[in-house]
Amino acid sequence: MKLTFYKYQGTGNDFIIVDNRDSILTKNNTKLFARLCDRKFGIGADGLMLLELPQNEEDDFTMVYFNADGNEGSMCGNGGRCLVAFAAFLGVIKDKAIFTAVDGKHYAEIKNGLVSLQMQDVSEIEKYDSHLFLDTGSPHHVTMVDALSGYDVLTVGRKIRNGAPYFNAGSNVNFVEKNNGNSFNVRTYERGVEDETLSCGTGVTAVAISMHAIKKTNKEEVTIQTMGGELKVTFKETSKGYENIFLIGPAEQVFKGEIVC
Repeated sequence: MKLTFYKYQGTGNDFIIVDNRDSILTKNNTKLFARLCDRKFGIGADGLMLLELPQNEEDDFTMVYFNADGNEGSMCGNGGRCLVAFAAFLGVIKDKAIFTAVDGKHYAEIKNGLVSLQMQDVSEIEKYDSHLFLDTGSPHHVTMVDALSGYDVLTVGRKIRNGAPYFNAGSNVNFVEKNNGNSFNVRTYERGVEDETLSCGTGVTAVAISMHAIKKTNKEEVTIQTMGGELKVTFKETSKGYENIFLIGPAEQVFKGEIVC
């Protein structure tokens, strides 16, 4: 089979995207998805997404996301933003979208070249002496460190991701250093990719909320500098937790291609 695919990136977090509205790919082909994501034997990507037909009348499309290991993953924030840009490229939407992903319904908007994606509300944040843990559509361990640029994210991240209390389920691991005011630098070890990625949307969201929760910033708009570029997170703190959370940043098409699989 000759498969047409598109490559997108959002602050260096890169994805293979396939228009699967005609069901040309089945969701159980994990070996194929892993091979396509392989950077030496395939196309290369942090993950693969299928844009599928909407599940209900309100939606414009459905998002299905697979990690680089080929397994269906939890929510991917940068992936969601890239899929919105792809939907606009296809003409499925104009500048606004409603879609369903594995963690539920999302609203998005494209404005001035940036894609704003509404994330799920966060009602629970676990605070410990050394870190915080929360779920922003994917589970995230957040810890502050010194000298982030030289930090061994791969080794330490892998140890935390596979260790107690996460074990087999695993967690994404974010290392944070305050820049100034409401700006933070972040590096992330992603489960499923099993490596550091240049950016992680749900991780950036988790970091912004965590820094507000422990009063490292009092602003409800936080700027996050990742290895791949800058993202912003806006939110509203309420008596229930954090609501109206938006992940904002660029999402760009890199190229279109065909591969025999």
